[in-house]
Amino acid sequence: MTAEADDAPAALPGDGLREGIVDDLRARIGDSLVDSHIAPNDDLWVRVATASWRETGEALKAAGFTYFCFLSAIDWMPSPYGKGEDDPDAEPVEPDTEIKQGVTGGETRLQLLARLTDLDRHVGVTIKADVPDDAAVMDSWSTLYAGANWHERECHEMFGIGFNGHPDLRNMYLPTDFEGYPLRKDFPLLARMVKPWPGIVDVEPMPADDEDDADADAGTDGDAT
Repeated sequence: MTAEADDAPAALPGDGLREGIVDDLRARIGDSLVDSHIAPNDDLWVRVATASWRETGEALKAAGFTYFCFLSAIDWMPSPYGKGEDDPDAEPVEPDTEIKQGVTGGETRLQLLARLTDLDRHVGVTIKADVPDDAAVMDSWSTLYAGANWHERECHEMFGIGFNGHPDLRNMYLPTDFEGYPLRKDFPLLARMVKPWPGIVDVEPMPADDEDDADADAGTDGDAT
């Protein structure tokens, strides 16, 4: 064996379990499986066609993913107001407005995501689908997984995504006449405008700190004389 071969990085082990899950899902929904990503022996993500969101939930449930963990959405548009941890005293910069989706990519600003688990095989999968920009409506999982009911209500209330077939999308947190969707990046959160949050905060020194500093200064002066 050559020295070069000894220096070569070891290949990552395969993950037959998750590779098999992807193959099985592809067999069930075909080309509606748009993309997948496996972190070997760690986790699995799949992105599916928007129109196949409900079908994917049905397919995975039939494949053993009977435990519903959560459902939510993400707005990939950078906030036009900057980041909460930005220094308010710094020179303002033009905000980055390029939309960059995460694992398995995407083509729209909003994405729906859900997490399911196969309890027998102790494996989970995160499912993602693009939400149409011109009509933010997806098919409901509420009759497929009972736990999806209030997750979809929350998603509708906070992101403005509708769910076909959901029995009751009334608000849970906000007044019924509330305008806007607080978890969209372009929703103006006045509290953050008044005072940056959560990164930059004003911290007042504790009284003990002041006394310690004074003692330290006095000790320094005494040493110098």
